[in-house]
Amino acid sequence: MREAIIPGRWSERMTFSPAVRVGNLLFISGATATDDDRQIVGVGDIVAQTRHIFRKFAAILTAAGASFDHIVETTDYFLTLADYDKTAVVRREFFRPPYPAATGVQVAALIRPDALIEIKAIAVLDALRV
Repeated sequence: MREAIIPGRWSERMTFSPAVRVGNLLFISGATATDDDRQIVGVGDIVAQTRHIFRKFAAILTAAGASFDHIVETTDYFLTLADYDKTAVVRREFFRPPYPAATGVQVAALIRPDALIEIKAIAVLDALRV
């Protein structure tokens, strides 16, 4: 059985859920740094955008009764890999060792024109990483 995890304000026009829980797995949808009015936060600043995305993840994880320790994998989509190393500082603010598995992918474009990064994640809810 699937359960949508929808923290805070959510538009019914959306055709996806911020996250879906299936059993003990939580699939967090790809997120860009949009605010409640669907405007990009931190235009031109990948650090600010990454931090905003992880704050959105924090709300989702809290709604699911979880934390960043439950995330086992992330996939980051970048417009340019020149900015990839800048996101490591932000990851250290939210994750602790052992860090989750991660994949970085350079793409030609993201759905939001001002977005520099989009991140999705998978969490396992019944076990903490140690």
